[in-house]
Amino acid sequence: MLVSAEHDPSPPVSAPVAASIERASIEPASIEQFLAGIGTRAFRFAEAGLRQRDDALDAVQEAMLKMLVYKDRPAPEWTPLFWSILRRKIIDMQRRGKFRRLLFVQAGEHDEESRIDWADPAATPAQAQERRETWARLAQALRTLPVRQREAFTLRVLEELDVAQTAAAMGCSEGSVKTHLSRARAALQKQLEDVR
Repeated sequence: MLVSAEHDPSPPVSAPVAASIERASIEPASIEQFLAGIGTRAFRFAEAGLRQRDDALDAVQEAMLKMLVYKDRPAPEWTPLFWSILRRKIIDMQRRGKFRRLLFVQAGEHDEESRIDWADPAATPAQAQERRETWARLAQALRTLPVRQREAFTLRVLEELDVAQTAAAMGCSEGSVKTHLSRARAALQKQLEDVR
């Protein structure tokens, strides 16, 4: 027996409505949960830009503290807003760091900056070493990219933000994000052809 739309207790859900229901089910319930879930990825993003673990930790912590001001905003706005705050903080710290290096750092003291120490306690020693080497190569390759390309690649590929969120975080148009991402992928592919 066919049921008419008037008597059907569960009418079909449109694709946009289904997507918003799905997003709502995976969105964090509180700003604290959101920040706890994004912390590690934010640290990696900051370390790629700042090249110092302590500076990266400071940048992430300050961005998280600033996000608390926006806790009353709708949860879907948190992701691009957080990345935008962190990006600006990294840029500020890079400017201050460049000034300090010009004044106080002598040549030859930068060896420690290029070292990244990632460890995965669940992996075997060989796997952990391979992951560290792979990440170190990717981080080094990312550092050779222009800033906007590095940001576009990190936010779109590593963080899996959509184009609109990335554009909001970077403060540019969606077309610019696509251009920067395309150029970043081409440059990285040339540098990392043997890492697959």
